[in-house]
Amino acid sequence: QVQLVESGGGLVQPGGSLRLSCAASGCIFSINGMGWYRQAPGKERVLVAGTTRSGSTAYPDSVKGRFTISRDNAKNTVYLQMNSLKPEDTAVYYCYVGSSKGLYWGQGTQVTVSS
Repeated sequence: QVQLVESGGGLVQPGGSLRLSCAASGCIFSINGMGWYRQAPGKERVLVAGTTRSGSTAYPDSVKGRFTISRDNAKNTVYLQMNSLKPEDTAVYYCYVGSSKGLYWGQGTQVTVSS
């Protein structure tokens, strides 16, 4: 059984910052990819940031320069630092972990950007 526990979501004003965390526990083997997707109401789930075990990262243009993904392999934890937040960043954010045993998802954490 693999569990992903997310934290750090909430309400923030435009231009503000939040840091999301996602800790993986359980029977996890050979973690490779870790990252974050988000899903806004009525829209598809889309990639926000991804990272491999070697440290390569990927971001869509919509968040480049504002979001930074990092990971602590020893703690099986992935982070997402979000700066200069905009109302269009409002969504439920889901972390994921890819391993030799499969792909796992967090329960989601709400991020709301509003004045």
